[in-house]
Amino acid sequence: MRRVLNILLLFVALNFSGFSLADEQKAPEAAPAAAPAAAPAAPTAPTVVDVGKINSGDTAWMLASTALVLMMTIPGLALFYGGMVRKKNVLATVMQSFAITCLVTVLWMVVAYSLAFTPGSTPYFGSLSRFFLHGMIFQNGSKVAVSHLGLTVPESVYMCFQMTFAIITPALICGSFADRMKFSAMLWFMAIWQVVVYATVAHWVWEPSGWLAAKGVLDFAGGTVVHINSGIAGLAAALVLGKRVGYGKEAMPPHNLVLTVIGASLLWVGWFGFNAGSAVAADGRAGMAMAVTQIATATAALAWMFAEWIVKGKPSVLGICSGAVAGLVAITPASGFVAPIGSLWIGAAAGVVCFWATTWLKNALGYDDSLDAFGVHCIGGFTGALLTGVFAVKDIGGTAGVLEGNPGQLLIQFIGASSTLIFSFVMSYIIFKVLDMVMGIRVTEEQEREGLDIALHGEQVM
Repeated sequence: MRRVLNILLLFVALNFSGFSLADEQKAPEAAPAAAPAAAPAAPTAPTVVDVGKINSGDTAWMLASTALVLMMTIPGLALFYGGMVRKKNVLATVMQSFAITCLVTVLWMVVAYSLAFTPGSTPYFGSLSRFFLHGMIFQNGSKVAVSHLGLTVPESVYMCFQMTFAIITPALICGSFADRMKFSAMLWFMAIWQVVVYATVAHWVWEPSGWLAAKGVLDFAGGTVVHINSGIAGLAAALVLGKRVGYGKEAMPPHNLVLTVIGASLLWVGWFGFNAGSAVAADGRAGMAMAVTQIATATAALAWMFAEWIVKGKPSVLGICSGAVAGLVAITPASGFVAPIGSLWIGAAAGVVCFWATTWLKNALGYDDSLDAFGVHCIGGFTGALLTGVFAVKDIGGTAGVLEGNPGQLLIQFIGASSTLIFSFVMSYIIFKVLDMVMGIRVTEEQEREGLDIALHGEQVM
């Protein structure tokens, strides 16, 4: 009996270890091949890896992209906006871009990056696991932290790249309230908006656990997170602040369009880091993103120019620059998903639609969006977000658009764009209203007529 039990125990043990008594009778060549080991699951949160897993080519491209995107705000946007305002407000305008760069850098390091790019307990907010960038260090010189969204580059590089997006987004809002907002109130608004609105929307769309990301919303480089988000906040600013003194009665021409052309040119060049850098790799997708960015931008500039030529009789310098920016905005969400032919159509649509928004729509509704942040960035971003669903190519972005047999993607894009628009408008309007009650957000009429350069900063351009 004991012998039988021993045999049975041996039989069970062999089977649990992956063999059987029958296997020992088989010839070695008849033994089945061992199953391949399962690949380790991809990380879903920032993690630590051996430094040998860092790709130097990807890291070099991301470092360059970070510098390019920072150039978009200072000096690009500063000059673009600075050239469009009146001479008495040029220093105040470029000061806004510079100060926001400094303010957002600190906020991003302290809390905003963590809220945006770490998984949280809900699909709406991130965690504080990277509070003050905790954990983002080298360990014994052999390991380094990486984001789960960029496994081949150090997390410090990915964090800085995303920081430049967080910088330019609130800076874009300044175009809507140019010439009339207190500098102190602007700083308070941007600080609150960065943490409450920008970090939240970035988490929704770009963190894989975010609720819009989970729905399949496509936004490669910021059509919703950056442009719809900032553009609709700009409209809220224009509505709360009211119109500039003399708006519609006095001429308010740009004081130096040469600065605006230089700024637009810097934006165009920097946008390659914005879009191609969002591949987080030096690969074919980055190359295609760069190509479609160039095509869409040039097409939109021409579309705006010809539309203006037909309607107003002359093509303006400001118009072709604005058209180029509209094309950059519209291709941003689509840049990692569309082919060149799709970018051509997106650029053409952006040029015409944004021209319409900054002329007919603006006049019909009567709001004073000083430098057309809403008309170019929100309308252009919304147009690009929807057309991403139309022209997305499976072989490029891994997802099929409407033209490839996935009509549901257009609805998904609409949900993402609309959700961002509603949330950002409501929250921005509330923040502006609260600040207005607490400290006042608009300069006095006397200060506005004197000019913000002297009134707020005690300096002027001679």
